[in-house]
Amino acid sequence: MRYRHVIISRHGGPDVLEIVMDERPEPRAGEVGVRVLATGVAFTDVLIREGLYLGLPKVPFTPGYEIVGIVDQLGSGVAGLDIGQRIAALTVVGGYSEYVCLPAHECVLVPPEVDVAEAVGLVLQYVTAYQLLHRIAKVQSGDRILIHGAAGGVGTALLELGHLAGLKMYGTDSTTKHDLIANLGATPIDYLPENFQPQIRRLTPNGMDVVFDAIGGRHLLGSYQTLAPGGQLISYGFSSALSAHWGRLLKVGESMGLLTLLSIWPDRRSAVFYNITDLKRRQPNWFRDDLTSLLDLLADGSIQPIIADRLPLADAAVAHNLLDHAAVRGQLVLLCDETFRANSSKPERKSSPVDHPSARG
Repeated sequence: MRYRHVIISRHGGPDVLEIVMDERPEPRAGEVGVRVLATGVAFTDVLIREGLYLGLPKVPFTPGYEIVGIVDQLGSGVAGLDIGQRIAALTVVGGYSEYVCLPAHECVLVPPEVDVAEAVGLVLQYVTAYQLLHRIAKVQSGDRILIHGAAGGVGTALLELGHLAGLKMYGTDSTTKHDLIANLGATPIDYLPENFQPQIRRLTPNGMDVVFDAIGGRHLLGSYQTLAPGGQLISYGFSSALSAHWGRLLKVGESMGLLTLLSIWPDRRSAVFYNITDLKRRQPNWFRDDLTSLLDLLADGSIQPIIADRLPLADAAVAHNLLDHAAVRGQLVLLCDETFRANSSKPERKSSPVDHPSARG
């Protein structure tokens, strides 16, 4: 049986993404074959496409950090999963595909009643947000947090989950996205470094308890300077490296060096780096527990991920182009053909200030 999947033919811009046909692989012992329904498109995928993510396979390979799909084949020795069950998994690579083979122990059951596009957005971006808040920062109700890029996938997840945790939230982004940030319960702030620091000092003279920064580079220093005594800077990305015309990996190294320096600076503030795959490797049960909790919140309506768009798998390059131009509010999802047709035939679920859970009460 032949299937379609997207490959990165070389590192570079969205044009390096190509859709190809291959023979479907068979699951090995301990694996399941999965028919992919949806895969998320996140800024992490852009870093992977550009070759700025550590531990990547050699090109060509299939990107795609997260999937939701249906188990349709069982390898030998698999127990606890059945054909026909919906599952979610953090794939890191391989998700932009109609079919994948995955270790059975990596699969988390997905409630049958939830929307697949919303469910797939939980796997990377909401688990990241949940762990940033509760595993790393260990926030308490009333804490003041600053989120850079607050209208993006992880940003909106942080705002939704921060609202549930009773946090006082501030979010930076371009002014065209300030309405979304405000609707999710945060104070919007202009994202430019020369603007956000004076605004923070005016709004919260005592400073922030936690700052979440996925930009990196010298931006980390500005984030650190907004912290209150005892505050935490949590870095989880290096988007600033993409704007460099040369030496992008050096920019990533510069970010890590600055973060290390800030982490040992003796002024009662702290700085740490978070990576979802690293924490999953060290604490595998946390990932499963956190994703399961988030799927329960989705099923009962406590959270509703903001879907920027649902696109067919063949439009992977279109999705990456949107991310490259910062034209995304919320999360982008690629749907395989059958799922895309089913979604196209029903009204789109769009969040509004009135119906979004974070805008209530």
